[in-house]
Formats: sequence, C-alpha cells, structure tokens
Amino acid sequence: MSLREREAAVRRVLDRTPPRVPPDLCAAAVRRGGRMLRRRTAARHLMWLVLAAAAIAFFVWALTARPWVEPPSTTTPPVTGW
Repeated sequence: MSLREREAAVRRVLDRTPPRVPPDLCAAAVRRGGRMLRRRTAARHLMWLVLAAAAIAFFVWALTARPWVEPPSTTTPPVTGW
C-alpha cells in the first residue's frame, strides 16, 4: 500500500461523520504490544545468557593462560654454579 493510498484511506475514514475507529483496533494493539514485550524479554534473556557465557569463557581462559604471570626469559641463560 503506497503512501497516497494510505492517505486516501485515512481521509475517507476522517470524512465520515462522526469519525469512527475500526472496531478491532484495540485488540490489534494489544496483540502487537504483547508480541513486542515477548520479543524484548527474549532479547534481554539472550543478552544475559551471552554475557554469562563470555564471563565464564574469560574466567576459564584466565585460569589456563595465567596472563598475570611473567613469562620466563629466553634471552639470558639461567645463572648456575656461583
């Protein structure tokens, strides 16, 4: 439906006396709002799940790689026999 067709439909509805609202408008709005709410809730749960998985992956990596430990020096041989 093009913009002009929509404008013409709106003008036809508003030109009636008195202007009437389609009878299923409230039910459609409730359905759409419920659907949007469910999608937002699912997206929020998915976001928390991804965040938790990332935190666990970082924790496991940190325990195995131990990035806070200084790597051994490879340029100077160890001093022994002093």
